[in-house]
Amino acid sequence: MQDVKNISEIREDYREDGLIESEVHANPLKQFERWMQEAIDADIHQPNAMTLITATSAGVPSGRIVLLKEVDEEGFVFFTNYRSQKAMELRENPKASLVFLWLPQARQIRVDGIVKKTGADVSDAYFKTRPRGSQIGAWASAQSEVVAERKELEERFAALEKQYEGREIPRPEHWGGYTLVPSTIEFWQGRPSRLHDRIKYEPGGNKEWKIKRLAP
Repeated sequence: MQDVKNISEIREDYREDGLIESEVHANPLKQFERWMQEAIDADIHQPNAMTLITATSAGVPSGRIVLLKEVDEEGFVFFTNYRSQKAMELRENPKASLVFLWLPQARQIRVDGIVKKTGADVSDAYFKTRPRGSQIGAWASAQSEVVAERKELEERFAALEKQYEGREIPRPEHWGGYTLVPSTIEFWQGRPSRLHDRIKYEPGGNKEWKIKRLAP
């Protein structure tokens, strides 16, 4: 059994297949979909979990795990409370990063770009697909604000549950979607002896992408 005192000794020599420039898709969003499908097929737990890194206008960063809900031709879509810390930081500074980590496949994807709100129609459509409890939770929780005790949240939830009993729950105006439009995307594949494969996509003009190999 590993001991926390010996954390520096935790290491693994990856033996996965490589990532070759000639074999990746010309469009990084398509390459992402390819890897995501492989993660789903491999039964990786919640492969849509991603670290979202935001920063204030002064450059103070913060990160948290959120769930990817869609990949479209523009980028990566997620949903949250528009009054949360991440939302306030995105208003100040729309530049953000995403990180996906799939350890069983020794794969990581880094995405940098600009975040913008989705249309209200997109937020409405997704909100309708959420479980009823999650819909009520979007109303009950003033995300990122201080709460005196858990009982306060539970009572608020119960009151809203009673208020909307037998009725459709509308989407709160303070809740909705964002799209991170990528400026760069990097795919990392673990390889033996720490000679990992890193393939980076950058804009190349005319809506095309340049593909570069980076040293590990």
